[in-house]
Amino acid sequence: MSNRQAEIAAALDVVPPFADAAALIGEIERRKNFIKHTLKQSGLKVLVLGISGGVDSLTAGRLAQLSVEELRAETGDSAYRFIAVRLPHNAQHDEHDAQDSLKFIRADEEDTVNIAAAVSGLGEQVTHLQKLTDARRDFVVGNIKARIRMVAQFAIANANNGLVIGTDHAAEAVMGFFTKFGDGACDLAPLSGLVKKQVRAIAAHLGAPQHLVMKTPTADLEELRPGKPDEEAHGVTYAEIDAFLHGEKVSDEAYATIVRTYDNTRHKRELPLVP
Repeated sequence: MSNRQAEIAAALDVVPPFADAAALIGEIERRKNFIKHTLKQSGLKVLVLGISGGVDSLTAGRLAQLSVEELRAETGDSAYRFIAVRLPHNAQHDEHDAQDSLKFIRADEEDTVNIAAAVSGLGEQVTHLQKLTDARRDFVVGNIKARIRMVAQFAIANANNGLVIGTDHAAEAVMGFFTKFGDGACDLAPLSGLVKKQVRAIAAHLGAPQHLVMKTPTADLEELRPGKPDEEAHGVTYAEIDAFLHGEKVSDEAYATIVRTYDNTRHKRELPLVP
């Protein structure tokens, strides 16, 4: 492991590879206990999470549902509950995966907020968007989608005196692969520190359908490239990112790409600059 690998892994609190099944189960229990403790400490009783159809929201959603079920059993308080929210932009091309995720999660409550009108309404008012090339505008509007989705989740949480869950984990954090103040904004991030293969391993252990566990990850924010794979945007694979974070040797090209991207996206992982 290089000094930079060790430095970055420590900064992101990367969880070491699971040694065996017991370690995997122990990590699941630790994550549920974190969710339960955070909710109890807040004095609130509701959790909210947007479900996209990807393995990250699938895993975080199931952990959230299991956690509130345990809280109800432990406290006798039926007010503890989890709200799973679908946040499509018009029709989502992989809606079937999102619906399969909801069936697996079995949330206490499901809601749907179509963000298309809000995104287009804001876009019409921001005249600066009209000056951009089609590709650049598509990218900026993609970030608007991510931020509108988080606005909707916080609105639902506020209405129910609840907390918003985020799905960030180490393999996305190292690449800055989230929208600042969009999907990067939340009250708690129960997948933090995990690499992608660990998220998949937890999902599989919890019984998630294989096609969702191994689904090709995509942020799906760009209209011109619907379903664009994360790895295409990264320039490296999740296998390479995971290996890097676990201190394993990767190619010089992958190493350079990961370190450069980590350094360039530092601002996303830090609080706002102050004097």
